[in-house]
Amino acid sequence: MSETGDMGLVVVGAAGRMGQTLIRAIHSIPGARVAGAVERPGSPHLGKDAGELAGIGTINVPIADDPLPAFAKADGVLDFTAPGASVEFAGYAAQARIVHVIGTTGCSADDDAKITAAARHATIVKSGNMSLGVNLLAVLVEQAARALDVQDFDIEILEMHHRHKVDAPSGTALLLGEAAAKGREIALNDNSVRVRDGHTGVRKPGTIGFASLRGGSVVGEHSVILAGTGERITLAHQAEDRAIFARGAVKAALWGRGKKPGLYSMRDVLGLG
Repeated sequence: MSETGDMGLVVVGAAGRMGQTLIRAIHSIPGARVAGAVERPGSPHLGKDAGELAGIGTINVPIADDPLPAFAKADGVLDFTAPGASVEFAGYAAQARIVHVIGTTGCSADDDAKITAAARHATIVKSGNMSLGVNLLAVLVEQAARALDVQDFDIEILEMHHRHKVDAPSGTALLLGEAAAKGREIALNDNSVRVRDGHTGVRKPGTIGFASLRGGSVVGEHSVILAGTGERITLAHQAEDRAIFARGAVKAALWGRGKKPGLYSMRDVLGLG
């Protein structure tokens, strides 16, 4: 590892859809190179060239099942896997003193606590969404929530994703919910409504509602609806290609190189803090 030259990045979950997208993104962005590719033990893709699998040709990086040697010779890791795996990788990244970019969603409070602990020794960038557009949207949602009176405007967050997504609400919906809650100076956990079914009674003022739709191949659609009496404001984002998340993750890794250990967000990376 060195502070000069291209930044060597490891992709974990390298054979998955997002993993292959990350490999293509690294290959296309100046200043970054694929230094390692990791998959779970027993994966049918072990030993294959990561570049060939991702459709960019041979890059002489075979897919392996042991992250430790890969982390030891890298400058950063890009991680869109599962909560348990991301916690484990955060520990390894802390030991190796490399940048860990986490796009994994669905983390529990306990998972987040472990990642925060790892960030005492590792530079971690974690976000429910790595795209510029969504992080800009979050800033606008926070401003709107602050500007509109809580008694006059209700906030609802609607998201739709492909049929294979396993967590709900999406990490992006929660990121937007946190932005709305911050604008209103309230705690999201104490004021969110995740499910409505049966006789719910009237809507409680000040709550932030979530609705999750799943189907087809939708990459990601999010709308934040601020509904008042006689008027409604909708702030929305449509993701048309998951490459936007991959490019954001590479940008986050390049930004994090040389930064002090700590837990950062994409707002930090994009200067939208």
